[in-house]
Amino acid sequence: MSFDQLSSLESQPTTMRREDDPQYSDDPEFQRLSQELMTKLFSLTGNISRLTNEIALLGTKRDTERVRERVHDLLEESKDTFKDVGEGVKKIQSWEDVSPSQKYTQQKLAREFQNNLSEFQNVQRQALEKQRTSASAARSALDEQQSPSAEGGNQFGQQQQQEQLRLASQDEVDFQDSLIVEREAEIRNIEQGVTELNELFRDVAHIVTEQGETLDTIANNVENTRTDTRGADLELRSAARYQRNARSKACCLLLILAVILTIIILAAVVG
Repeated sequence: MSFDQLSSLESQPTTMRREDDPQYSDDPEFQRLSQELMTKLFSLTGNISRLTNEIALLGTKRDTERVRERVHDLLEESKDTFKDVGEGVKKIQSWEDVSPSQKYTQQKLAREFQNNLSEFQNVQRQALEKQRTSASAARSALDEQQSPSAEGGNQFGQQQQQEQLRLASQDEVDFQDSLIVEREAEIRNIEQGVTELNELFRDVAHIVTEQGETLDTIANNVENTRTDTRGADLELRSAARYQRNARSKACCLLLILAVILTIIILAAVVG
């Protein structure tokens, strides 16, 4: 069933129901949860936009620890919110005895969630690629600092090593190494987040597919019922027509019999 069909289904009963009648109003809990999920999805859209801008700075001259901190915080906040929204969407999708308008809301929420999550996963992959490139470059630079460019016994190599040690103290080397370790930990964290959200995406997609099959079945049943009703109506009309014809014939026969009976009685009286 298409979304246009769902929209038409949603609009059909509104002309027949009274909005102030509790029995015709949507489930308040369903409405509250769906509005809460839509609000969170709107917030996630803003997070994705900010993340895209911040990630674009990684690896450039404007790349700072503050930028990386903002990227980390936005990634973590968005990941947790997506997991929360995903659970809510799954709960909405499994809601029982939903009205046509609620079915439309189910489909809309699932569609918005999948679209936003797909965009966020693209942003995650961009951040992961930038972090890997940065960590790899930093590790290579640190390795070059810690090892001479020639044999250990070579005087030129020893002088170069001493010059490197003079330019970068052991404290600085340790600090750079700790930064690299942090970036590698961030990479593992992003990879874990990608895996978790992939599983959530598949779960929601599976539920939506099942819902789609259910809606198609309902639509087919409605169409079959409509066809059967039309057939039954035609049969009833035919039966009514045959019944009227039969009554007309019976009346004619009775009239003929009455005329014949009258003639016979008159003949008997006259004779």
